[in-house]
Amino acid sequence: MSKIIAVSSFKGGTAKTSTALHVGAALALFHKKKVLLIDFDAQANLTTGLGYDPDRQDSLAPVLQGKKKIQDVIVKTGVKNLHLLPADTWLERIEVTGVLAADRYSHERLKALLKTLSYEIILIDTPPSLCWLTESALIAAEHSLICATPEFYSVKGLQRLSHFMKNIAERHPFSIVGVALSFWNERGKSNQAFLEVIEETFPERLFQSKIRRDIRISEASVFGKPVFKTAPKSRAAHDYLSLTKEVLARIYTQVDSRIGFGPRPSPGVVLS
Repeated sequence: MSKIIAVSSFKGGTAKTSTALHVGAALALFHKKKVLLIDFDAQANLTTGLGYDPDRQDSLAPVLQGKKKIQDVIVKTGVKNLHLLPADTWLERIEVTGVLAADRYSHERLKALLKTLSYEIILIDTPPSLCWLTESALIAAEHSLICATPEFYSVKGLQRLSHFMKNIAERHPFSIVGVALSFWNERGKSNQAFLEVIEETFPERLFQSKIRRDIRISEASVFGKPVFKTAPKSRAAHDYLSLTKEVLARIYTQVDSRIGFGPRPSPGVVLS
């Protein structure tokens, strides 16, 4: 059974797509996992970041509408064992079009579709907003990986994301695998204040590995490849490899899949 992880954030600019891409690529390259990346954002940055033109690819849009099979829209990437389900602009407001508009349980369709696939790990790159696409991804997921940056609006947005997730988890339990910080600067003057807000919002969920700013990530996206292929000795490559090891450790040592917010859970309940 697949380990399904929704990669989430409340706002843009948190390196959410880069994190989904590089954790997925690291899992496939260095841990030999069979991985599917799902671009579930109409901006299609994950799709272009892996070298595909979203205007020439089908997305989950026709699949969710019942017009195509999910297996027919999955494509191979330049990384062995790493496949991609692309995005396109048709994902925008798809929930109010076609058969989905009349389906009050439309946000549960993705979960049913993913049960038909045979991957070890599936990562879903969600939009940077609390919308139907994000809700569908969280309902389908077993875990959520949250992305943030050490800046005021990003960290404060975590509190709204927390409330959104808690409401979903009451009906469809999932766990917070962790909070990943990008654009990290060890010398940041407000680091401690940001870390305290994260700890208060998602207790003990912050990853030790933090992604430092690195121009190599932008350069890699131009080539449509992960940074492990274009700059394997870069600090970005090092940071994402470290983060991926933490993600693996948490998703494979999970004891209880129930989500947890606020106070530390009682003994015997492990959040991962």
